[in-house]
Amino acid sequence: MYNTSVFPFQRLVTICSKVYPVSFLVLHPRQSIRVMHSSRLHNMSCEAPPTADGSPWYAAFPSPRTTKPGERTREEVLSLLKAEGSKDFVLVDLRRNDYEGGTIRGAINLPAQSLHPTIPTLYDIFKAGNVKQVIWYCGSSGGRGTRAAGWFADHIDDKEDTEMKSVILAGGIKGWVKGGKEYTDTMIDYVEAAWSK
Repeated sequence: MYNTSVFPFQRLVTICSKVYPVSFLVLHPRQSIRVMHSSRLHNMSCEAPPTADGSPWYAAFPSPRTTKPGERTREEVLSLLKAEGSKDFVLVDLRRNDYEGGTIRGAINLPAQSLHPTIPTLYDIFKAGNVKQVIWYCGSSGGRGTRAAGWFADHIDDKEDTEMKSVILAGGIKGWVKGGKEYTDTMIDYVEAAWSK
């Protein structure tokens, strides 16, 4: 079992097992979480419906009303990770095909392409876990990260929730890696060669 003061997602797994009896989160052997299929979660593992005209995956979903979500710098996120005591934030890695070279320890991998239908359920889980800040990232946090943070911020707004925030990790995982050893030491499955492409 992981230290829940260091890895708050173990706490989420505990909460989720009470809220949603069907187990859907699996702890990665190296301290991250990957989402597994569960019909109770609106089939989180499904792909976005294909578009007949070849438009991008996100065209199947409404545009977010929040187009410029807040952001946290890599320095701010590193401080959150290193802080002692209980954690009230969640890191979400939105990469799918480009999920390589490692990820930030403790992040949940929820590919952006299947995220939108799961937002209400994710909100309920995060709310039950007393999460105050959801930090989204992809490669650069310029496309998927911004879109996901916007969708989630819209849902938070619709719920009239003034406590939870939806933000991006400025620069995404690429910016994180550019921070150097202090940052890559907080990653699991870090492969230096993957970042020199």
